[in-house]
Amino acid sequence: MTLTDAESAKNRENLLKALLLTALPVAVGGLSAAVAGDMSAKDYVSPPLSPPAWVFPVVWTALYLLMGFSSYLVYRDCDYLLNDAMKCFFIQLFVNFTWSIVFFRFEFYTAAVVVLVALLLLTIGTTAQFFGINKTAGKLLLPYIAWLAFALYLNVGVAVLNR
Repeated sequence: MTLTDAESAKNRENLLKALLLTALPVAVGGLSAAVAGDMSAKDYVSPPLSPPAWVFPVVWTALYLLMGFSSYLVYRDCDYLLNDAMKCFFIQLFVNFTWSIVFFRFEFYTAAVVVLVALLLLTIGTTAQFFGINKTAGKLLLPYIAWLAFALYLNVGVAVLNR
């Protein structure tokens, strides 16, 4: 079976949308890291269970890719970009963008806890909405929720230990 020109064009368009939506959180994370400045040179006491520094960019990159592909699945199944689930996704992505700036650039550790709690709640809401549209999309956000919960533990630890 051969694809018609229209089918090939539609497949290329879907692939482009998948790539763009998958790359978007990676780009937002990279921009946030650039604005936050040098994240490795901070001199603060870390709580127990803190992983080595190299773990963070690896985990965040994987999570951003999962988030992006998840958003593509929701976009694909809804056929328009600004449905309520995608609005929640973009809001949580913006809050995600702000966290590293608050924590690393300004070293406002307690304020970063507040941002992280908001991010966790927004992500849980986004995940619930994604599950209602595409179960796979919702499942792809579960590791992100788990990591945010762990990040909250780390952030609270830093805030308490560095008063």
